[in-house]
Amino acid sequence: MRNRKLLPALVGTTIIGAIVVYVAFYFVFLDFFVDLWWFRSLELEAYFWLRLLYRFIFSGAVTIFFFAIFQFHFWIASRYLGLNPPDEVWLDDTKRRRFQRFADVFFYGSAKVYTPVSFLLGVAVAIPFYMQWEDALLFFFGSSSGIKDPVYERDISFYLFSYPIYMLIQKELLTTAVLGFGATGLLYWLEHKFIPNQGREFPFGAKIHLTVLFAFIVFFVTWGFMLDRFSLLYASGREPVFFGPGFVDLRYKLPLIWLSVVAFLSIAALVIFYVFSEQHRSKTPIVIAVLGFMALTGLKNSTFLPGIIEKFIVKPNPTRTEGQFMQYNIDATMAAYDLNNINTIELPINVDATQDIEQWATQKNFENIPVWDREYLIDSYRQLQTIRPYYTFPTVDEDRYFIRGHYQQVNLAARETNVGNLSKEAQNWENTHLRYTHGFGAVVSPAAQDADIPIVWYLRDLNLSSSVGFSVKYPDIYYGMEEYKYAIVPNKLVTQNISGTDAEMARGYLGNSGVPIPSYFRKLLFAFYFKDEKIFFSPNISTDSKVLIRRNIVDRIATLTPFLHLDKDPYLVVDNDRFYWIQDAYTLSNMYPVAKPAADDFLDGVQNFNYIRNSVKIVVDAYTGKVDYYICDPDPIIAAYSRAYPGVFKPLNDMPEGLRPHLRYPRDLYYMQMKIFAKYHQNTPEAFYEQAETWQYAMVSGEPVLPYFITMNFERCNSTEEFVMINPMTPVNSNNLSMVGIAGTMDHSHCDPRSYKPGITIFKFPKAVQVNGPSQVSALIDQNPDIAAQITLWNQQGSEVKKGRMVILPMGNSILYVQPIYMLATKTKMPELARVIVSIGNQVVMDKTLSAAFTRLKALFIKDAKGPSSGISGTTTDK
Repeated sequence: MRNRKLLPALVGTTIIGAIVVYVAFYFVFLDFFVDLWWFRSLELEAYFWLRLLYRFIFSGAVTIFFFAIFQFHFWIASRYLGLNPPDEVWLDDTKRRRFQRFADVFFYGSAKVYTPVSFLLGVAVAIPFYMQWEDALLFFFGSSSGIKDPVYERDISFYLFSYPIYMLIQKELLTTAVLGFGATGLLYWLEHKFIPNQGREFPFGAKIHLTVLFAFIVFFVTWGFMLDRFSLLYASGREPVFFGPGFVDLRYKLPLIWLSVVAFLSIAALVIFYVFSEQHRSKTPIVIAVLGFMALTGLKNSTFLPGIIEKFIVKPNPTRTEGQFMQYNIDATMAAYDLNNINTIELPINVDATQDIEQWATQKNFENIPVWDREYLIDSYRQLQTIRPYYTFPTVDEDRYFIRGHYQQVNLAARETNVGNLSKEAQNWENTHLRYTHGFGAVVSPAAQDADIPIVWYLRDLNLSSSVGFSVKYPDIYYGMEEYKYAIVPNKLVTQNISGTDAEMARGYLGNSGVPIPSYFRKLLFAFYFKDEKIFFSPNISTDSKVLIRRNIVDRIATLTPFLHLDKDPYLVVDNDRFYWIQDAYTLSNMYPVAKPAADDFLDGVQNFNYIRNSVKIVVDAYTGKVDYYICDPDPIIAAYSRAYPGVFKPLNDMPEGLRPHLRYPRDLYYMQMKIFAKYHQNTPEAFYEQAETWQYAMVSGEPVLPYFITMNFERCNSTEEFVMINPMTPVNSNNLSMVGIAGTMDHSHCDPRSYKPGITIFKFPKAVQVNGPSQVSALIDQNPDIAAQITLWNQQGSEVKKGRMVILPMGNSILYVQPIYMLATKTKMPELARVIVSIGNQVVMDKTLSAAFTRLKALFIKDAKGPSSGISGTTTDK
């Protein structure tokens, strides 16, 4: 009978135990070991343990700390300080024994209650610390930046590292003190109420204990007021004029914060004096102090007085009253977004561009004007160079290579694999994970090409033929931009060279990356991890096989270093040995004092920040998946992470020589910096307040002209070409061109393509001269009768005509516009470069080659110099 009663309990316990073991195995044990093996395969095992230890040591230490606080105070309250029996209890032996028995029961019984309560309270209070453990890491490893904020003159590192953790500590310690005070007071009351023969008054020791806890509350509240001063540096009440504290914040609210500190301390002192006074004198001083504190709080939160100050003091003379605070915002924002080293050049514009055309129109320059937009070129790549159905080109990149005696701009794309392009019956497990495991090679084509002819290739086909010297020893691409699934290589399918498998796919994997599968036990674990029993039962997996996981490079980097924010445009680099991916990474913070927050269209659109640095260049080997981090801007944040994780981040000088010439200024960073600079280049309070020269991105057909890459000699390094980004801007609500920005990485003091010194140059145009913006040039193109007639004719022949990106380029003392014209076949939609439109000033021509277009432009300017212009010139219809 007894066994029958125990059976259900035993079954229930077994089921619960099995569930616990299953959950622990699946979500803790398995993930932990797979991550450990993966980090080990990347030679980052020490980093894996450091991240784990930092997190759990910090979380454990914080939990123990708060548990100890609650346990200590409960122990004191229940063990000694709450006892206050009258003297006759100790004189009467019977009463003393009865009191002692009751007290012992209370002491030891309460310990069973307050110990788990202390633990639960400690965990509850420590939870925010678990969520912000990396803030604590920066706090411990951060160091001084040498830059001070303009208001309180504290080092910027205080706001980046200390201030966030101080706010968290203050909030949680205040919560702890309040909970401790309330719970301890309750315990004293229970002792006083239920232990017999207690005196009417709380004992002196209990008063001391509660006073200490009350003093902690006072201290933490006061600390909160002191920290509240710094919150003024992030005030947004003066936007859209400027960001940060204004006259009301620093001349009205800041003094009220100091007065609140004094009033609160006065209340605390009066309360303590009242509690310990024998006569419990009048409460009037306390009431007066409380009323005064409430009045100060009301004034601080009121909008009436600030509105009066704003109306009668600030608005009548804003630049006088708030000019200093505007300057704070300008200086902080320029520093936070790394805009202090911009070189501004006033560029006079020549009406007659003949001389500029003669000096600039060289074959080297013609070979670097990008007339193929990657948005159109990718369709040509996919239709002409995928060759096999399981290959694809996810994206097209731009870069420069030393070809035929000079640096030439090219477009290139990795030929990656995508099993989803196969027929459904071919998308089986073996094809997905064992056979079609990697991409192969890349294609390279010059960015500048002549129209109306087939695309010129510098690297093409599966045999990687190249007419300009591209050669790669390991062209296999196991890691890239595609959404790769796990692969198991090498395997018996590959080594057996199954009939029908291409030669490039038959090559076994020779890399040393991946997680080994040396035993049936590990095969079983991976079968559970991927929820795929075929891993365990497949006869084609050998003891030499390795599992390749996290093969998308963005996912790979984000898993390794989640504290870095990645640029949206990683790009491919062709080296003599293999292919590499280079990924720009940023360190961000939203705590830079007085700096304007960035717009919400940066990166993934959800980042909240007002400080940024392109601190790291990340190199991923497309063959082995090895990830290397190189510090290119040792800002305080990446310096703290580098100290916390020694050996992970390397100096930029350690980057392989073959990769250094391919570093670039990040596109996303430049876009965001120019959005900020468009307003903040007006760097005096008067100009900033007037906003008379605020810029915006140049527009064409309602779309902004976004930054684009170009390789050109800007006569800053003799005859050396620079790979830069171009960014044109116009005045707000105007179409005239105000400036052209150029962002590059070459150090002009050395003029070495391997040097790295990022910088921005702004070419500003005189206000007295009208310079056509891209929308105005687009209108000139549309108004040209010859061009319009030719486009109409093409549209009637069953093709769709598309205008490409407009290239805007300073050319001596002239501004050059180049726009490609594409024809898209109706059936295939494959684009063909049909013509190139070139414009300088008010002259517009269209031709098949840039050389021919420039020749005609020169003739037009010579004709205008001899006599009145006969009008806008266009093109003749090509026969």
